[in-house]
Amino acid sequence: MEFIDLRSDTVTKPTPEMREAMAAAEVGDDVYGEDPTVNRLQELAAERTGKEAGLFVSSGTMGNLIGVLCHCERGDEVIMGNLAHTFLFEAGGISALGGVFPHTLPNQPDGTLNLIDIQSAIRMEDVHFPKSKLLVLENTQNRCGGAVLTAEYTGQAVELAHRYHLAVHLDGARIFNAAAALGVDVKELTGPVDSVTFCLSKALCAPVGSVLCGTKDFIYKARRLRKQLGGGTRQAGVLAAAGIIAIETMSKRLGEDHARARRLAEGIANISGFSLAFGMPSSNMVFIDMAPSVKYSAQEAVAKLMEDGIKIGISGERRFRMVTHYWINDEAVERTINAFSRLAG
Repeated sequence: MEFIDLRSDTVTKPTPEMREAMAAAEVGDDVYGEDPTVNRLQELAAERTGKEAGLFVSSGTMGNLIGVLCHCERGDEVIMGNLAHTFLFEAGGISALGGVFPHTLPNQPDGTLNLIDIQSAIRMEDVHFPKSKLLVLENTQNRCGGAVLTAEYTGQAVELAHRYHLAVHLDGARIFNAAAALGVDVKELTGPVDSVTFCLSKALCAPVGSVLCGTKDFIYKARRLRKQLGGGTRQAGVLAAAGIIAIETMSKRLGEDHARARRLAEGIANISGFSLAFGMPSSNMVFIDMAPSVKYSAQEAVAKLMEDGIKIGISGERRFRMVTHYWINDEAVERTINAFSRLAG
């Protein structure tokens, strides 16, 4: 059986064009800075995000960790949302490995942090307090339904943080999805922040990797931290080649995924017993709530869908997450809607 895998856009496989580029990639030793394909990827990423330099890292989690460690010393405090990926899903790395203290604020339904909340969270200078050094934003905001942060909001948050001498790091794992949803150049969303990580291996289909971007001095420090964390790679051009195609080609087609997410959401929301947890999707994520009238538990429903060849994720007691991507076509969307109809009985 050919499965329809909607659990995440991390399940995407490299495209045929990527595989060809990987096989033909010119390589060198990246720890020495001598891999030409990695260098090209890093320069391209920096240019697209409006930064001076970039650093290829193995994952978004590593990129975010290095970003926080570049901005903060041990005992410093970072302000972020209580639904932030860095807080929920990165194994407490900023604390375990960096001694950095997270100060969480409630994410608003649109994925933002209230500006007044941010201002109130910033510590005054006092020997009793950790030093507030960094604000972390996330765009798109995963646990708020893939919500998109606007350039206007980002600019306001950065201005506030800078006023109090805090840096701003953007977890832009799906920043190209945000740009596509808003119809803006990605620079409008990344330009104001001090550093940004974005993922190549989610909706952009590369098999491995993220890129961390910032100033030249920031990336110089980040390169040393990457080595300390065991992330120094050698002939990584075979991976970077796919990342170049991810940025140059795959970033231009994300609107197709968003349209399919909307069709999926509409179709399932019209089935008795199912509703949209966050309203119509802003990007490529669909969150569905299942009413008590449906006789299955979330685990049982997932198992029934598996029998139909459909894989989805559980994100709550009776809540599901589905993420559209390059390998989900119109037929897959309709099959999924029909499978949910059978769940409803």
